[in-house]
Amino acid sequence: MVSITFIQHNGDEMTIDAEEGRSLMENAIAKGVDGIDADCGGGCACGTCHVFISEAFIDKLSAQDELEDAMLSMRPDREANSRLSCQVQVTEALDGMVVNVPEYQM
Repeated sequence: MVSITFIQHNGDEMTIDAEEGRSLMENAIAKGVDGIDADCGGGCACGTCHVFISEAFIDKLSAQDELEDAMLSMRPDREANSRLSCQVQVTEALDGMVVNVPEYQM
């Protein structure tokens, strides 16, 4: 299992054991992480699984594709480290990653 910590806008933290091979969104939903709504079910069509990835792990993720970039461009709170958690596949390299959940999703 891969340990990932989600930090809510109010500072509350939740560390989960994430399963490799599943998306960050799937793992967050399975563990009940608040603020990861995933209204489209992980189809990269809604932006409700937006997260901020800790800088130390950005280079360990695959690059954003055009669809993810387009969905993130509609987010008023997009930052350089923004990703849609449905597009982030959990791998062993992400062990210890910290993810912030935007206030906008709470």
